[in-house]
Amino acid sequence: MAEERADEEQLLIPPLNFSMVDKGIYRSGYPNKKNLPFLHKLRLRSVVYLCPEPYPEAVLEFVESSRINLFHLGIEGNKEPFVDIPEDVIREALKILLDVRNHPILIHCNKGKHRTGCLVGCLRKVQNWSLTAIFDEYRRFAGTKVRMLDQQFMELFDVSEFRHNGLVYMYPPSGQQNNQLGRRDREHRLINRNMPSDSTSTAGSPAQPLVI
Repeated sequence: MAEERADEEQLLIPPLNFSMVDKGIYRSGYPNKKNLPFLHKLRLRSVVYLCPEPYPEAVLEFVESSRINLFHLGIEGNKEPFVDIPEDVIREALKILLDVRNHPILIHCNKGKHRTGCLVGCLRKVQNWSLTAIFDEYRRFAGTKVRMLDQQFMELFDVSEFRHNGLVYMYPPSGQQNNQLGRRDREHRLINRNMPSDSTSTAGSPAQPLVI
């Protein structure tokens, strides 16, 4: 009996809709107490929490004891036709995601579908994904609960500030040293995996530093 309890304690159960978004970036639905051993294995440095409600005590204790930075960016879980996605919050969340100093990082809302899906979709625009690929990924997690206004928001979301602010968006090649970057870039290194767009595909080739 004691061995069975020990086995249960060692079970690693991921949160609902858990998936890896990119190197050091994960997404999921709301984690519960059973998911905490799994999250512990990820050695998270940060969490972007997109629901307005406060964390339950057990999850908050885990975050605090693990010294995880909690970015609580509450977005109301509205449903069509009353969807109101706050663009300023999405922009703030993107800046957090793109800063590798916050990695490994988990994004989550309640089910890991709509709020998380919109944020990941906007990240994909920064990464130069095609809209077709962005919508395919969104639908894969939303399932039968696809919201057209979510897709419209992602389509119209302007990522120019992330491409014209003098920062380097890059996927650091293995073994790259900090001294290969300028001082300003070392202070705020960002990731752009340069995924395939409608017209070009760079999958499988290492991305190089790109100043836009």
